[in-house]
Formats: sequence, C-alpha cells, structure tokens
Amino acid sequence: MSSQDLSAAESAETADSGADAAPEATAPDTPCPVIDSIEQIGSQWRLVVLHELLNGEARFNELKRETDANARTLSRVLDDLQETGFVDRRLEEDSPVATYYSLTDKGESLAPVFEEIDEWAHEWLAECDA
Repeated sequence: MSSQDLSAAESAETADSGADAAPEATAPDTPCPVIDSIEQIGSQWRLVVLHELLNGEARFNELKRETDANARTLSRVLDDLQETGFVDRRLEEDSPVATYYSLTDKGESLAPVFEEIDEWAHEWLAECDA
C-alpha cells in the first residue's frame, strides 16, 4: 500500500468514526484556568496593589507611596483591576476631592492566596532574609 493509500484510509476511518473526531474541536480556548488567572492578576504591579489593598481602602496617593509605582503605572493598574472586578473605586467629592480604592469580594477572595505565597516564601526563600 502506498503512503497516499494509507492517508486516504486513515481519512476514511476518521470520517466513519464520527465520535473519534479530532479532540481539538472541543478543546478550551486556554489549556488551564491557572493561565487565565495569571493573566488577570499576574503582573508585578497588580499583585503589589492587590496585596496593599488587603490592608483596607486607600487613596490613590497612599497607594502610590506604599507601592512605589509611578502615577501612570498605578492608574493603569487600578483601571485594569476595576475592569476585571477586583477593585472598586469611590469618589468623595468633598473639598478636597478624593478617590478611594478598595477590594471587591472577588479581590478579597485572594487573601488566602497571598497567605499561601507568604508561607511558601518564608519556607523556600529564607536565604533572602540573611
């Protein structure tokens, strides 16, 4: 049998089996929910801001001071975190006008994740403390 005949026979088998159709047709868009999660929270600045907001509501300048992020970066990160539902923004229009940021329930739900990372860091990165 020639290689063309084998290819034709394999194609016919696949067409006849129906249920054995290529699994790629039913595969999810991403290989793993971990990847989706990392895309939403995985940047250095997003993690720093989320971690800082675990301490409670904060004004923009407080976050800027505590995170050492420049204003442009912090503004972009806060916008991203709002869009993905991790952070709420509250505008207080008294004089002077102030903008406050806090975690949503979705953002608060990351507290145990940060605790686990902290425990892991203390166990495995202890040499950094020396």
